[in-house]
Amino acid sequence: MSPQVEVRHEDRQLLRPQPVADTSFLETDPWRALRIMGEFVEGFDALARLGPAVTLFGSARTQPGDPMYAAAEQVGAGLARAGFAVITGAGPGIMEAANKGCREAGGLSVGLNIELPHEQESNPFVDLAVAFRYFFARKTMFVKYAQGFVIFPGGYGTLDELFESLVLVQTGKIDHFPVILYGKRYWQGLLDWLSDEVAQKHMIAAGDLKLLRMTDDTDEALEWIIEAFASAEEARIEAEASPASAEQAVAAQERSHQRTTQPD
Repeated sequence: MSPQVEVRHEDRQLLRPQPVADTSFLETDPWRALRIMGEFVEGFDALARLGPAVTLFGSARTQPGDPMYAAAEQVGAGLARAGFAVITGAGPGIMEAANKGCREAGGLSVGLNIELPHEQESNPFVDLAVAFRYFFARKTMFVKYAQGFVIFPGGYGTLDELFESLVLVQTGKIDHFPVILYGKRYWQGLLDWLSDEVAQKHMIAAGDLKLLRMTDDTDEALEWIIEAFASAEEARIEAEASPASAEQAVAAQERSHQRTTQPD
């Protein structure tokens, strides 16, 4: 009589109780990669039907009563009235102001929260919230689902998001769209340094400075966003309507970029 060979059933292995299981695998890179993929899937699923949107960045430390808080609230409201959703990092300060303005004007207010050492809760004006563990996954959503950025005064996080967006536009990784700095007094020194030091030493091309626009006027910021979106839509429709080659589609996008960047 031949010995019976125990068949390994994967379902049985999966469902077998393990009250004292070794959970160290949860800290391995393969498992971490699955969590990262899950964050992207959740973000894509939540935001895929968002429609036109603009991301607003700025300091979490800005208090109600600060002129910048009021300006972010006005921009959020103006974007909502123009048919855009507003995306922020879901926190307090500028983010709260933009979400508040958007919601009170009847728009869709989106907050992409991040796990931090000191827990950050979503502000109370977020309608659609998505939570992230990883900054790079969260930043992908800021860029992928926005038709422009409006960047208010802020710290390292705001600067990180500003320069990442500029690199992506500069290198053609994303279509050209407006990157607007709000608050001339705060940002002028940075633009002077980019012009007088970085560009003069040929670390960037002089034309790269045109990727940024700066204003103290909420209506002007909104006008730039709306114009850029209309031009991008025109270029997209033009490219789709003709049996154009890839080169013609790129040329249409470049014409859109030239119309929406600041003049010399």
